[in-house]
Parts: sequence; C-alpha cells; structure tokens
Amino acid sequence: MDRRKFLTQAVVSVVGGAASQLSFAAASETVSSGPEVHVTIDPAQTLAVIPPDFMGLGYEISSAARPRLLSAQNAVYVQLIQTLGKNGVIRVGGNTSDYATYQAMGQPLSSPEGKAGSVVNDAVLRDLGTFIDATGWKLIWGLNLGNGTLENAILEARAVMAAEEQNLLAFEIGNEPDLFPSRPPRHEGHRPPDYGYDDYIREYRHYHDALRKAIPNAPFAGPDAADATDWVERFAAEEGKDIKLLTHHYYREGENPTSTIEKLLNTDPKLDRILVKLRRASESSGVPYRTCETNSFSGGGKPGVSDAFASALWVLDFMFTLASAGCAGVNMETGVNQRGFISSYSPIGDDEKCHYWAAPEYYGMLAFTQSGLGRIIRSTINAGERNIAAHATQLGKNPIVLTIINKEPSFDAVIAIEAAMPFHRGSLIRLSGPSLESKFGVSLGGTMVSPEGSWKPDRTEEISTSQGRLRVRLPAASAAIVTLHS
Repeated sequence: MDRRKFLTQAVVSVVGGAASQLSFAAASETVSSGPEVHVTIDPAQTLAVIPPDFMGLGYEISSAARPRLLSAQNAVYVQLIQTLGKNGVIRVGGNTSDYATYQAMGQPLSSPEGKAGSVVNDAVLRDLGTFIDATGWKLIWGLNLGNGTLENAILEARAVMAAEEQNLLAFEIGNEPDLFPSRPPRHEGHRPPDYGYDDYIREYRHYHDALRKAIPNAPFAGPDAADATDWVERFAAEEGKDIKLLTHHYYREGENPTSTIEKLLNTDPKLDRILVKLRRASESSGVPYRTCETNSFSGGGKPGVSDAFASALWVLDFMFTLASAGCAGVNMETGVNQRGFISSYSPIGDDEKCHYWAAPEYYGMLAFTQSGLGRIIRSTINAGERNIAAHATQLGKNPIVLTIINKEPSFDAVIAIEAAMPFHRGSLIRLSGPSLESKFGVSLGGTMVSPEGSWKPDRTEEISTSQGRLRVRLPAASAAIVTLHS
C-alpha cells in the first residue's frame, strides 16, 4: 500500500478501536446479576515458572536475506520488538534455510523454498547483529542440512558467530528433518522415502562434530522436529548433555477450508499430548524445550482468520498453555514465509514498502508480556461448556495477576474471582476489538500500538470486592488482565 493509504487505515483503526473500547468500558460499569463464572486461585500451587526470555519471533532465512529489514536502522521494527519485552529470542530458519547458502561477498537473495535458494552474506549478517544488539534479544540460527554442504555450513556458522557471538543462543542443524523423506504427507524431498531418525542422527552428529571442531564454543539446539515428538524424546536422551535447547514446531493444522475461527479458538486435542511428551523429555534430560516455530495455520495462515482479532485471543491463551506445560519459550512466525509472501499470521504487519505495524496477533502477545511473568499458579474455572480460560501469575512478592479470556462470540460473562489470600480491590486493562473477524481497531488498555511501535495503556478500571469476591464483566470476544491488590 502507499503511505497515504497506510496512514488513512491507521486513523480508521484508531477511531474504530476507541469506539469499541468505549463500548466495552460502558458495558463494564454495571456488573450483570446473571449467572456467574467462578475462578478460584491457589497461590500455594506453582504449575511452572516463565523464563524471562519466553517471548520470541521466528523468521524464514529468506526474511533475514532481505537487506535492511532486520537491522538496527529499521527503528520502527526494533521498537515493535522491544515493546514485546526486554528479553526474547529471534529464531532464523524455516523451510528456506534448507535451500539457502552463505556467500561472504555475494549478492543477498530472498527466495521461496525450492527455487534458486536464499543467499545471505556478511553485510546481511552484520545488519542482523546490529538488530539483535538493538533489541536486546538472543538468536537461534538454522543451518542447511537439507541440500547444503558441510563446508558451507561451517563458513556460515563462523560468519554468524563473528556477527552475533555475544547474543547467539544456539545453532540448529536442519529444519523439520522429520519431513525430509519424499513420501506423502512428508514431501520436502530432501531425502529418500525410508529416511528416519537413525539416519538423521548420523547426519546431525557428522555436522555437529565438524562444526564443534571448527568452532569449539559453538552452541546447539535440536532436533527442530515438525511433528515427530518421539524424535525429540530420543534426541533428548542421546544428545542432551551437549545442547542448549530441545526444539519442536507446532501449527493447529495446515491452511485449508476447515481452518476457521471456531477451530482456532477451540482446544486442539493433539496439543496436550505433544506437550506432555516434550515436558517429559525436558525433565528427564535436564534440557529446556522451546516451541521455536509456531503460529495458527501453516502455509502462511488463513486470511480472515489468522489476521483477525480472534488470533489475539488465541495466541494469549496459547502462550499460557505452553508456559503452564513447562515450555521455555515460543517463537511466533512472522514476515516472509517459505512461499515468498507475507504470512497472514504475522504479528508484525509488513507491506513490503518499509511500513510496519502491530497486527491483531501482536496485541495478544503484548497482553502476555503484561501478565505472563514469574510463576504460573493454579487457577480453576467453572465455565462449563463456555470457551473461557483463566491463567494466574505472580512475580516475586508482587500482586497476583489473573488473565481471563472470553473466546465466546456472543456470551458476555461475569467472572467472580476468589483467592486463598486476602485482597480488597482489583484493577484491570482490557484486550478488545470490534469483533472476532476484525483486522483493525484492536486495542489493549484502551490504546493502540503507536506508528512508532511503542505502547502505553491509558485506560485502567478499578474494581472493589463485594461479599469477598471480585466481579468482572467480560464481554464476548475479549480478554482482561486483572491485578489483585491486597
């Protein structure tokens, strides 16, 4: 879009977001006397501790190959990341990393998977180094195992270390190697149909040993599996003594006609099983696990779903679900995808003309940064069949923070909060949008992320207890971050 159109849309978004927020504020002035949803908090029980660098973003290497995108000179982009937190992890890899090459003085090239292959050079890596320094985040970098050479991987790793050494968290060797076999539905075609874990681990060790010899202090993570959780379990048992992280990917499903808002907002039956296995592998090996590539629907997301306000409510609940299961961090995919276009699920909007903004999903991530701190403490909710979630946290001796998420499209809930601790009042900020389908007008704390990438809430509601409970009106398709004050 041209800049005039971009600014016009931004103004419309601000007006729409303000109107929506005012309507929600008005609705919350009087708490309904209808049926209540009860939330009980037990601060004596800790489910997990959220690491300071839990927040993360993920990029295809084809994004990193675009000059001046991931650079300290891209001030708005840097600020958008800093607004998400002082600590975090950038992961560069994806399908395009298994087609990419490093050429020290070559011309950088951003290419979709299976085409010419992306090219990164020293200038791109230096830019990335300035970007990582400016954000204060760490870096995971994926090396080409799919169709690259060991010699080029060593040269690339040396160049990455030279540019990022102080901020490099780990190298990954290969992206989604469990999808390398050329057999349906695994169709990457990097390896023959009978390729399995035993073949992969031999290749991994060959690369690992050569890289470690060339770069003695090189850190590693893996196996970066797409969906073969058993690969992560075996990898943890066999390589756990020499890796920084166990890594795994997750998407609700591939983008297709069934990829709806309703499906996104409802529980994925396979996710709990995945997280149980990953937590078991992590605890048995003593190595943290990270969901280092994830978002709503793979293949760039579903337009009208992945780029709508529903994605903000989904990602807020999703990040808490992962953190509660002991996950050490999450990297939400954004930017140019493996097919060469900007993904619908991108938290950071990009018109490919140097304009960047907070998309709906970004607001869900931002809400998590306001509430996802310290330890997750047990909370129970009796919402019945209603799609309402609650997550409680506490950082040190600070007040308890309760995040409540109403994913129902038309049910206004009244949340009655009780805790096994004395509290006399509460304050809250709201995450809201005009509708689940809205792409504009999303706000947190009554305000939008500024065109410069910064954010500060300007609307906080104060609530007093009544009969020992705090009652909060939570409109349909919205969330609230409630701080309980003693």
